[in-house]
Amino acid sequence: MNTDWIAVGIDIAKETFEVRLEVKGKAKKKQFANTPTGHTQLLNWVKHLGLPQIHACMEATGTYGEALAEYLHQSGQRVSVVNPARIKGHAKSQLKRHKTDEVDAEVIRHFCATQQPEIWQPPKPELKALRSLVRRLDDLIAMHTQETNRLQSGAMTGAVRTSVEQLLAHLDQQIADLQRQIDEHLNQYPDLRHQHDLIVSIPGLGSRTATKSLAEFMDIRGYADARSLAASVGVTPAHYKSGTSVQGATHISKVGNADLRGALWWPAISAMRYNPIIQAFVKTLRRAKKHNFAIILAVIRKLLHLVYGVIKNDTPFDAEWALKKA
Repeated sequence: MNTDWIAVGIDIAKETFEVRLEVKGKAKKKQFANTPTGHTQLLNWVKHLGLPQIHACMEATGTYGEALAEYLHQSGQRVSVVNPARIKGHAKSQLKRHKTDEVDAEVIRHFCATQQPEIWQPPKPELKALRSLVRRLDDLIAMHTQETNRLQSGAMTGAVRTSVEQLLAHLDQQIADLQRQIDEHLNQYPDLRHQHDLIVSIPGLGSRTATKSLAEFMDIRGYADARSLAASVGVTPAHYKSGTSVQGATHISKVGNADLRGALWWPAISAMRYNPIIQAFVKTLRRAKKHNFAIILAVIRKLLHLVYGVIKNDTPFDAEWALKKA
């Protein structure tokens, strides 16, 4: 381990971020604006403290920390972006009872110093662009659903109904334009289009699910195995057992990308109707008397294993081969 790299804990918020580090055993803390100017001020402060090399660690909490992570990476610093569950677990191991920005930043710093988490690499520009397009499409579809429900409620005057109808027509156009842009983007990057087509080869998974998966996972090939991919969505089993007398119910971890987990719900139901591998899998679960909710979650996990398989092996889904292997 290179001791020249000083662990820095960063707790990210929308408008600010809290920083904690230690210099010769003395704690240092400072808050900065979560802006390009604040990012520059952080490195200037670090250099003023005589620390040219830092290992900055932050939680993977949405998009608020992405710009800072990229700035630090481009500046030649080490950066780790960690699943919040790991930080929460570390806080419990340290018996931390309070939760403030300063406490969180110190917990992250201590985690970074003692656990040496893996170094983060920024996503490829084409994947960032795809994720931006896909998330915007999701927002527009959510708005369209909301306005459609409002229109169907019937509790509105003629003027309001006209306004809603005009907004829906505008949203229809925006959604169509974005879907076209996503398709054109995939065509510009043959590898992305190839991965998209591999995922679509799995019965039950359509184009929208494929682009959503590519956008949110960023680099499916970078996961160590299929279980890691499923764990990032929060659909791996979480067990609760202590000794021989305490045995809690097994449930899914839910520690991961909840948005992607939700996006896979209806594709899982579709796969239960059209995918022979999933159909055989569901029969086994039903014989084990699993309830419907648990079955759908298990199907989502199984689909993620199939997604990992077609991408990792660079081979379209083959139901006959998979059934023989099973």
